[in-house]
Amino acid sequence: MRTLFTVRIGEENDRMLTIGTVVMTVEDLDRAGDFWRAALGFVNRSEPTDDWVILDPPGKAGWDAPDASIALSVTGYPQHYPPRIHLDLYADDQAAEVSRLLGLGARQVDWDGYPDDADWIVLADTEGNRFCVIDTGPRTAA
Repeated sequence: MRTLFTVRIGEENDRMLTIGTVVMTVEDLDRAGDFWRAALGFVNRSEPTDDWVILDPPGKAGWDAPDASIALSVTGYPQHYPPRIHLDLYADDQAAEVSRLLGLGARQVDWDGYPDDADWIVLADTEGNRFCVIDTGPRTAA
């Protein structure tokens, strides 16, 4: 996963902002951690606490490393539906990835907003956090 957004602020590029961590609320930290580690191949940054874990891309070291991390937080607050934010995950083989993610415990979200030529499928993780699997594979002309 690459950092998708950078913002320059100040007069002469004083600082660059990047997305470092995306935080998702969960009810079952172990179940959600298992899902996202298997889905993305991420690893725990450190030992999880009872209500918090940060998952990093393999080989990420330190704050300056590229690629966003995912944090899972047990808050006790109910999920917001529809969610106000979701992840877009890119896949060269969308069908294979969707099948793999469903096997890990994701579920497909029934949604009537798909256009006929949609290149994404909406899924939810084991905690109901929604994400899309975007088909980035080669397109064939119809």
